[in-house]
Amino acid sequence: MSEKILVIGANGQIGTELVTALRNQYGAEQVIASDINNPAYAIRNSGPFEFANVLDKENLHHLFHKHQPTQVYLLAAILSATGEQKPKLAWDLNMNGLIHVLDLAVEFGTAKVFWPSSIAVFGPNSPKQNTPQYCIMDPNTVYGFSKLAGERWCEYYHAKHGLDVRSIRYPGIISWKAAPGGGTTDYAIHIFYEALKTGTYQSFLSANTMLPMMYMYDAIRATLSLMEAPAENISIRSSYNLAGMSFTPAQLAEQIKQQMPDFSISYADHDPRQAIADSWPQSIDDSQAKTDWNWQPEYDLKRLTEEMLKNLKNSLNL
Repeated sequence: MSEKILVIGANGQIGTELVTALRNQYGAEQVIASDINNPAYAIRNSGPFEFANVLDKENLHHLFHKHQPTQVYLLAAILSATGEQKPKLAWDLNMNGLIHVLDLAVEFGTAKVFWPSSIAVFGPNSPKQNTPQYCIMDPNTVYGFSKLAGERWCEYYHAKHGLDVRSIRYPGIISWKAAPGGGTTDYAIHIFYEALKTGTYQSFLSANTMLPMMYMYDAIRATLSLMEAPAENISIRSSYNLAGMSFTPAQLAEQIKQQMPDFSISYADHDPRQAIADSWPQSIDDSQAKTDWNWQPEYDLKRLTEEMLKNLKNSLNL
């Protein structure tokens, strides 16, 4: 049976690249991109697009009825820093959007659902180093506890309805193709733009704030690997820990300096995103993903820096 794939939230940082990867793999007409806003040029012109609001269940019902998707990727969310400015909206969108999609997937017999979680599910009392799959989880941001609640719903729908839901706890994701969407790890994208445009950058996180990160290429590869794995290999129905690399703003700046010796970095005082970052893990144990579906990252900090600078130079015409 041919796949029919619906991607909700296709305009975001992950969505724009995931849609392209899925269309390359399954064929353009088999992948319906959807979002509440007009899509990026590449998405709009490479295959079908539908407007979708995850809080409008009637609108979503129409999409499921029209396309009868075999796979759904729900990427629509309000991220950590933005969520702290609009907490009730973040909870509503992140929670009810998920439940709407889970209900419709059960109703229409959707074979597989992907929903992204985040390292934001961990909190101040979670182990900071090599954070395990199972541990204390006490997130103190709306984004974090909406993702933690979402993990419980995913596991619940698998247990109660047999729904094949799969999920990854993404670390910070770094990409040159789409603008970041209001997350705490966004400094690691902004720094490249500023390095190329001005030669300097003021980081909103302190020099030694260590956070788990991943290059977009690896994030997309991990997502597709998870979704292609046989159902019997999937032992975790909440969300898998996933690791790429961990680094600090100072370490990233040092890598940029090796390519651009005149680059300099400074650090802001008292940015609210610092407290969020301080509550998150510094490194992640993703041994379960490696065991269950052979996960292995390909990018380290050096390779990531080279790729970001090279690709951004071209896209910014510098």
